[in-house]
Amino acid sequence: MAKKKHVLKEEDEHDASNTKKQVCRADFPPHFVFGVSTSSYQIEGGVNEGGRGKSIWDAFSHIEGKIVDGSNADVAVDHYHRYKEDIELISELGFKAYRFSISWPRIFPDGLGTRVNEEGIAFYNNVIDALLEKGIEPFVTLYHWDLPLHLHELIGGWLNKQIVDYFAKFADTCFEHFGDRVKNWGTINEPLHIAVGGYDTGRSAPGRNHNSSIETYLAAHHMILAHAAAVSIYHSKYKVQYR
Repeated sequence: MAKKKHVLKEEDEHDASNTKKQVCRADFPPHFVFGVSTSSYQIEGGVNEGGRGKSIWDAFSHIEGKIVDGSNADVAVDHYHRYKEDIELISELGFKAYRFSISWPRIFPDGLGTRVNEEGIAFYNNVIDALLEKGIEPFVTLYHWDLPLHLHELIGGWLNKQIVDYFAKFADTCFEHFGDRVKNWGTINEPLHIAVGGYDTGRSAPGRNHNSSIETYLAAHHMILAHAAAVSIYHSKYKVQYR
């Protein structure tokens, strides 16, 4: 019996190789979305332009030894200046969706919401409009790791429950300015990675690892609360208006 099973397994593998085929769009449901994805800190550059404030990743990446090859994203792929070229490339590839994140310190340089940076608003308006002109649907994530440095230094960032209110104000501002064209929103990208990398191993910004038995869970808890606050704001103020 054991030998017979072995033979059958070989035959199954042989049959599978004969039926292997290329995957194409027609294999997916009609409304399946194909797209590409980026994050603000990793592509934008222009860290000192357009009224943008510093983020924790600006500080972290400039600490010697934190990044293996010593690189940073001060320029990155210069999406801040070349977004039209990038969007043209997305269009040429045939993708109909683009997920990107909004830089919190580009909207609120101090993170506190005391002043809205109109240059930052204008930049993302331009990106969104350029996408729609090419028939590309914007999918926007509010937070992809680039916490305003001032907010981290002032209150401890995700370790302080006050950040929930600051994030809610940031989310509200984004919904207000971009929600008429953006119908697909994400709140916080990979909160587990932020909590573990930023407050346990210290391998990601802000690089803390000396009180991980407490800080990791505090950060995660406050991110969950911030997520809930943003969702509540959207549903109560914008969902009916913009849907």
